[in-house]
Amino acid sequence: MRVTINGRSRELSPEPLESLATTLRERLQLTGTKVACERGECGACTVLVDGAAVYACLTLTARVDGATVVTVEGLAPPGALHPLQEAFIRHDATQCGFCTPGQLMSAAALLAREPTPSDAAIARAMNGNLCRCGTYPKIVAAIREVAASAVEGSP
Repeated sequence: MRVTINGRSRELSPEPLESLATTLRERLQLTGTKVACERGECGACTVLVDGAAVYACLTLTARVDGATVVTVEGLAPPGALHPLQEAFIRHDATQCGFCTPGQLMSAAALLAREPTPSDAAIARAMNGNLCRCGTYPKIVAAIREVAASAVEGSP
């Protein structure tokens, strides 16, 4: 099978029931995708598949044949930070950092489809991402900041 991961075309031969999280972390050494619950309850493994946020622990690698996958490592060009990453840092939304990759990917998917989301839209989009440090207000503030920057930067 062939899949584009972080802009790079890859040919893969996964095991029949291999999760995308396993492929990313163990085969491709893209360890930014975290695995915690392995049941789709925490969101730490969230990645983008064709622009949609999905739980990599519940997604079979075989199901992404021909798709475009973006992990936190591919959110910004090498050596740069995505505006969401910068905002998370400014708002101290990372705390322990374990959930941060999944939080960033869910937020990126939201802002890609809805550049100026309402608070309710942010809450819905981030609902599947748990933070054991409880930094939800800081995460929401970071997303709001990036959304506001998009409005300020538009013509």
